[in-house]
Amino acid sequence: MQHSMHISRMSLTEDLVSRSFRLEVDPGPEPHRAPLADSEIEALTLRLLAECGQEPLWVFAYGSLIWKPDFAAVEARHGTATGWHRSFCLEMTRWRGSRTQPGLMMALDHGGRCNGVAFRLSDDDRLGQIRRMIRREVGTLDDASSVRWLPIQTKQGRVRALVFWAGPKGDRVLRKLPLDAVASVLARACGHMGSCAEYLYLTVKHLEEWGIRDRNLWQLQKLVASELRAIHGLDMVKIRSSA
Repeated sequence: MQHSMHISRMSLTEDLVSRSFRLEVDPGPEPHRAPLADSEIEALTLRLLAECGQEPLWVFAYGSLIWKPDFAAVEARHGTATGWHRSFCLEMTRWRGSRTQPGLMMALDHGGRCNGVAFRLSDDDRLGQIRRMIRREVGTLDDASSVRWLPIQTKQGRVRALVFWAGPKGDRVLRKLPLDAVASVLARACGHMGSCAEYLYLTVKHLEEWGIRDRNLWQLQKLVASELRAIHGLDMVKIRSSA
């Protein structure tokens, strides 16, 4: 069950997020990044299915899979991935970014600990569920290396869970960016699927509903809210109205 344990109100609001949207056309895949072929998707799907074996199929969600799952879950638990933390470290020029204003996507990077949600998937059509997640989460063969099985600790014991975008590699990875630099990007980037500010807002909001507070993300939503207010002159409106 979901429980909200925190009473602090988010600085980043739906109204502020709505100001981050703009109409963007899908530019399509980047020429130098060949998307996974159907045969490669099938091979990866079959490999992961075989690696799961007869064990329950768990997926660890730490970002959008919490609020936009693409699978049939029959159980959900609070879970912790030790040795990993959330990081906006993946530059993207599509989806929630553009080639003129690249965005940042969240992944798991090494170090620390990450509290999220472990979902146990239905045993029905495991093949189809894994295939759908790969089509959604894995863009290229290089990206497939960031799909891992991680030990996730829950109150009911440890489970082995499938995790996407853990320890990504490649020229798109921008590690150890300061939070104010990340906030500047998230407040401005938007693509044909929405804005980075919306992604952050939905992630923090749903984590709060699960009683999970990520200190970095909580600070980041405050910074992005301040950026959006400054970009749209909202602080000046407050000053003028109080004068």
